[in-house]
Amino acid sequence: MTRLGVLGTGLVFGLCMALLHATWAALVALRWAQPLLDFIFRLHFITPPYRVGNFDPATALMLVGVTFALGLAGGAVFAAVWNIAVRK
Repeated sequence: MTRLGVLGTGLVFGLCMALLHATWAALVALRWAQPLLDFIFRLHFITPPYRVGNFDPATALMLVGVTFALGLAGGAVFAAVWNIAVRK
């Protein structure tokens, strides 16, 4: 099996996580997040229990930055474990 580059895999995971959360932040900024969240809950036969707060640019940047860092770390750990498993 193919070995994975630890840094490259971490970057891909981090960028994917950051992109997903940047999309969520954009939905909040456009005020589309609450209707979407309500729709998703209702599709699952759940009364929507949550309210989306007001958009704050600083919070959005922290959200994207933290999820990128966690995705980077998680992807790097995944690649390292994968490479150990492939070696055996």
